[in-house]
Amino acid sequence: MSDFKIAVRPEPATGLAAVGLAFKRALVSQCHPKMLLLILMPFLIALVGAIILLWAFWSPLTAWLNTQALGWGVVDTVDQWMLAVGLFSIKLYLIPLLAVAILLPISGILGLVIAAVFVMPLVLKHLEAREYRGVVRHGELSLAVGGWNALWVSCIFIAGWLVTMPLWLIPPMPVLLPLFWWAFAFSRMLRVDSVVEHASAKERKLLWRRHNRKYWAMGGILSLINLFPPAWLILPVFSALVFAHFSLEALRQLRGQAAPDV
Repeated sequence: MSDFKIAVRPEPATGLAAVGLAFKRALVSQCHPKMLLLILMPFLIALVGAIILLWAFWSPLTAWLNTQALGWGVVDTVDQWMLAVGLFSIKLYLIPLLAVAILLPISGILGLVIAAVFVMPLVLKHLEAREYRGVVRHGELSLAVGGWNALWVSCIFIAGWLVTMPLWLIPPMPVLLPLFWWAFAFSRMLRVDSVVEHASAKERKLLWRRHNRKYWAMGGILSLINLFPPAWLILPVFSALVFAHFSLEALRQLRGQAAPDV
């Protein structure tokens, strides 16, 4: 009697397992020579942006902060006490640190915008040819949708970062606030660009509503990685890979649910 082998398609990953699968696939894809070369573009652009920001705004920003510091009674009291006991002036280090805390995130969000608008299409093209051939492109006005999304997310990120900076004086806000704002930037920006070229407007809304917590989870994990400066070199491309893998797989499953099983 002949033996028959039935090929069983594995169940798709769900919940946090889908997030872990996206990171695993992104790590493998990041090791591809094309993706390794792609790292240079957003890094160099963010580096040039940081240099321009420091050159153009460092002096006026530190001068403005010095002027504002005159009205900070607590800082002035602490500064005078430290000088009276023979220690250093806190204002000497506080102002440069505040200037860096303002300018560095602006440079970082610039790198993320580059990753979302310019790197993501290259990432999608690479993955589409290798792992997601059956995911047909149904998106419309992808450049306009992605550009507008990058603009408003960047504005909210910068405004929110600056407005909530006074809360950094309250522990543990110096850690929690940067984590929140970077999680917001990663999740709200990359979830759009990772699927806008392939999904229709209706499909996008359904995916975002169904997987909102997973997108935030990916953004939170990436914001934790963002705390380590060496990761800044690969994070723009790696984050694009994570969201692209997750969104394309989610879109493939969404469309497969409407198709009859053969």
